[in-house]
Amino acid sequence: MHELSLAQSVLEIALEYAEKNNAARVDRLVLSFGRMSCIQPDALETAFEAMARGTRAEGAVLSFEITPVVISCLTCQKEYDIDYQGILSCPSCGDPSVLLVGGTEDLKLIEMEVEQKE
Repeated sequence: MHELSLAQSVLEIALEYAEKNNAARVDRLVLSFGRMSCIQPDALETAFEAMARGTRAEGAVLSFEITPVVISCLTCQKEYDIDYQGILSCPSCGDPSVLLVGGTEDLKLIEMEVEQKE
């Protein structure tokens, strides 16, 4: 379950930012990753919630932007967002000569909302 190490990394980044910027607490984190990255949002949320207890990030909401799986067909010369089911082939012509061009992106923290100290 690699979500534990991912949650730990996200928490460390959030807490470091909060400390450097004199934030009272972390309210929300927006994370982005590709559908094929094998990240389970529920598991990541659960791990983050457990690790954040007693910190400035306790109660922070995680939001996810999950990028779709995108293939480029070498025959049709078109790109398609697909619902990946284990087989990569062109949804139009059926040719298996496709390139995976999206949906494998690693986890990124793209936005953070904090509450400033008064």
